[in-house]
Amino acid sequence: MNVLGISAFYHDAAAALVRDGTIVAAAQEERFTRKKHDERFPTHAIAYCLRAGGVERDGIDAVVFYDKPITTFVRLLKTYFRVGARGYPSFRQAMPIWIREKLWIPYQIERGLNDLGYRARDIWFIEHHESHAASAFFPSPFESAAVLTFDGVGEWTTSSIGVGRGNHITLEQQLSYPNSLGLLYSAFTYFCGFRVNSGEYKLMGLAPYGEPRYAQRILDHLVDLREDGSFRMNMRYFGFLGGLTMTNRRFDELFDGPPRQPESDITVREMDLARSIQEVTEEIVLRMARYAATLTGERDACLAGGVALNCVANGRLLREGPFERLWVQPAAGDAGGAIGAALYGWHQISDGARTSDRVSDGMAGSYLGPEFSDDEIRQYLEVNAYPYEPIAEPSTWARHIAELVAAGKVVGLFLGRMEFGPRALGHRSIIGDPRSAAMQSLMNLKIKYRESFRPFAPAVLAERVSEYFDLDVESPYMMFVAPVRESLRRDNGHGRVDDLRGWVNEVRSIIPAVTHVDYSARLQTVNREQSPEFHAIIEQFEALTGCPVVINTSFNVRGEPIVCTPEDAYRCFMRTEIDHLVLGSCVLDKKLQPAWPVDDDWKDDFVLD
Repeated sequence: MNVLGISAFYHDAAAALVRDGTIVAAAQEERFTRKKHDERFPTHAIAYCLRAGGVERDGIDAVVFYDKPITTFVRLLKTYFRVGARGYPSFRQAMPIWIREKLWIPYQIERGLNDLGYRARDIWFIEHHESHAASAFFPSPFESAAVLTFDGVGEWTTSSIGVGRGNHITLEQQLSYPNSLGLLYSAFTYFCGFRVNSGEYKLMGLAPYGEPRYAQRILDHLVDLREDGSFRMNMRYFGFLGGLTMTNRRFDELFDGPPRQPESDITVREMDLARSIQEVTEEIVLRMARYAATLTGERDACLAGGVALNCVANGRLLREGPFERLWVQPAAGDAGGAIGAALYGWHQISDGARTSDRVSDGMAGSYLGPEFSDDEIRQYLEVNAYPYEPIAEPSTWARHIAELVAAGKVVGLFLGRMEFGPRALGHRSIIGDPRSAAMQSLMNLKIKYRESFRPFAPAVLAERVSEYFDLDVESPYMMFVAPVRESLRRDNGHGRVDDLRGWVNEVRSIIPAVTHVDYSARLQTVNREQSPEFHAIIEQFEALTGCPVVINTSFNVRGEPIVCTPEDAYRCFMRTEIDHLVLGSCVLDKKLQPAWPVDDDWKDDFVLD
């Protein structure tokens, strides 16, 4: 049975194909269109999934959409009626899109499939948080588990607590709009000058630079928080109900002035706001988790929804929470809803079988996207006369790449199947030497073209993780932040400074380029079975340097989706200061490439996050 899951029309459109309970393929539309967070109908992603699965014209048994648009439309109308005339500008913007597009999703699905030469026997719609819950539990390694979801809003629901057992999930309790942890966090994202639904991870990265001096103010004025993790928001301070901004003038007065202008200097206020809302978020997540453990009686938990991408909160929940084990959907946001929808169609609607071994998950390392053979890569390089060195022998190949990294070179990796979700996990990654104190600033400013304070992730051999980090479980999807081992830290003797630039290049550990200001790191554990090529590179790097860790950041520049094709990878390679590019078994040296035309206009194509 082939079940196609679709998420679209809000942000991060995606498609996923599930066959008899196994995830065959999944991809986000942005990777093909090169428009970050592309919300449009995922024609390219669907075409890829069906092609990768070898699905014939009549071979789609069901399409499952990750949301119930009519219910969402009713929520919007009721909200506009509630706020009255002040909601008219927002109403005027939203209604044409709904009337032209979002109320006709069944027709758009049928037309989209027909345009690709396919048709489906059935089209099903499920609730948004059912999609999140299904994406969290069904691929998890657990036979039963508590299920927690949190995001901005889906229909009326903003957070939910449920339970998964066998091949079924049940949502036991839900928090309703407008009381939303996702929207609360996004309000501070907006106020600190970052882009909503894109810049929340910046706020998380900024938080360690600040002090929580606004946390009590948030709890006193914005959020009435209860012991079970539920809360009520004081909407007098927010503008998103009927306005075009997340916050209003009362919010400005409460937090010492107007919102920061995007791209302006970050001040102490923004650092402290980031730290304050992060601590409030963690407290809400912890309370909800404790209540969920009591409610369900489960020892393990699964998480999904956009807030589950907050790996700092996940790390704290792992250390301090009530559960023995956690599993977080790697594509926890809306894109992952496509996987959840497809799995819900197989397990919950069709009563399809599900097995679990409490060890391995069903995400296949999240390597679910397109791949390109060495023959295809060589053909691309030779047609364009791009010089390369072929290295077919695996150990020689891995050793050569490790030597480049050890020599201080920055290397772009393009290997195997593309990752699904927001994290690059070694197949579409840029890697570097974590021992270099200047590498974080170099890679941020000259390769990623982003703010210098942004931390990089360490990729560490799974078998060596506990030697470098206070973590005794695997983290293959970069979903947990953990402290660097105290014995590896270096005391630089500096206290707090008002200027971020004064902190970025400080040496805080023996792996300074991946050690954040609070001695933490958002790490990826690399398993030999799941990613043998990436594991071999790190293993060879350890043999050369004694360090089983490399920097791993996504292969893109700020505002651009992660690269998908060899052409995307080469273009990014030539536009930045990446030294070497690895396309499968082909290794390219920047110095040997033909001159790339000087064209800075390409930066205007990418909307800054």
